[in-house]
Amino acid sequence: MNDIINLVTKVSDWLWGVPIISLLVLSGIFLTIKLGFFQFRYPIYIFKQTFGSIFKKPKGEGDISPRQALTSALSSTVGAANIIGVPAAIMFGGPGAIFWMWVIAIIGMAIKFSESVLAVHYREKNDAGEFVGGPVYYISKGLRWKWLATWFAFALMIELIPSIMVQGNAVSSAVRETFNGNTLITGIVVAILVGIIVFGGLKRIAKVTEIVVPGMALVYVGAGIVIVLMNFSEIPNVLSLIFSYAFEPMAAFGGFAGAAVAETIRWGFARGLYSNEAGLGTAPIAHAAAQTDHPVRQGFWAVIGIVIDTLIICSTTAFVVLSSGVWTADGAMDDPAALTTIAFREYFGYTGSLLVTISLIFFVLSTIIVIIFYGSRQAEYLFGLTAGKIMKAVYIVSIVIGAIGGAQMIWNFLDLMLAMILIPNMIAVLLLSGEVKRLTTEFFTSEKYYKKDIAEEEAS
Repeated sequence: MNDIINLVTKVSDWLWGVPIISLLVLSGIFLTIKLGFFQFRYPIYIFKQTFGSIFKKPKGEGDISPRQALTSALSSTVGAANIIGVPAAIMFGGPGAIFWMWVIAIIGMAIKFSESVLAVHYREKNDAGEFVGGPVYYISKGLRWKWLATWFAFALMIELIPSIMVQGNAVSSAVRETFNGNTLITGIVVAILVGIIVFGGLKRIAKVTEIVVPGMALVYVGAGIVIVLMNFSEIPNVLSLIFSYAFEPMAAFGGFAGAAVAETIRWGFARGLYSNEAGLGTAPIAHAAAQTDHPVRQGFWAVIGIVIDTLIICSTTAFVVLSSGVWTADGAMDDPAALTTIAFREYFGYTGSLLVTISLIFFVLSTIIVIIFYGSRQAEYLFGLTAGKIMKAVYIVSIVIGAIGGAQMIWNFLDLMLAMILIPNMIAVLLLSGEVKRLTTEFFTSEKYYKKDIAEEEAS
């Protein structure tokens, strides 16, 4: 059995190295060019149509507001990776990795935009009268490849079981270490709370995430900015480190072991791609339920998801770690994941480490809530509404099993299962890129959408 686990680990480590990073980078570049560099040409318009329209009544049909769709999608991406993944990228790839994280985030916008445009374009209503969409629908309706849609739905439905176990374990471990809490009791309490929310349906999930995600993000980012401002004189040095060592190797310095340029690029790309889940096909499931008058308009909200997740939250963590100097302290390489907590503790004492822990707990809780929704939608697609409810129950039980450290052997298969989801989704997005191009051209040339928005803006 150990031989099988070792083989699976080796295969998944290889897949999530050069092959998948190359697939996502090249796909992002291809889509950016095909869509006419829209994220570079219309940034102000995109911000006005998203952040600028938060308090306006949404246009078109849908079950939840565009803002709620965004916060639901962000719930599955904003989490441990933003807090503990970024310092790991800095320690293994050097400060220059942050530059490449920014580059791939901007390129990855084209992937996330395309996924969400397709999700809204090919969405339909289920037996309960709710809008449903995502990879399974644009694969089956757009490509007419029912077999690939079934593959994606089944792989995501199954993959989420160990994924939820990992999240449950993260919550129980954080509670145990910070509050000396019992892992079993933590697991049961979390399972009950999550159950109340997820069985309340999509609208209840959306209401919870639109409060939790922005609230915790503001608290975490706000505290991070305070630390950066306390080290204001270090900002020019931090920017110099990020930009200069993006293109040249960095020698060992204090607790930092040094990094070659290839490692810098790899770690930067990996952190940028993994933090916002561009290409994984999960966020489009949330965006498909949004009220919108055109698929492209909702695609802009998906782009803003990358801005918040990678360019704001991950960058905050990076500036905290670099400006505070914890990355060069003796022993920093021993536990890179703890560097954010160490930095917050240095500046805010016990309250600082408490803030990081509580942020982590809330981010993970919101992640569990939304990925259970994603998984139940796949079961519903495959077997009907009842199957979706049964899978919700299975996922909730998985929280308790994960909290007490159960099924750790399955965790080795997690990355491999994620690859089984990403690959069919990216095949579909690339093959349907012509449809994304058509819809994007339609939006920006029609008198009903972009031109109308600009005319109204000029008239006001």
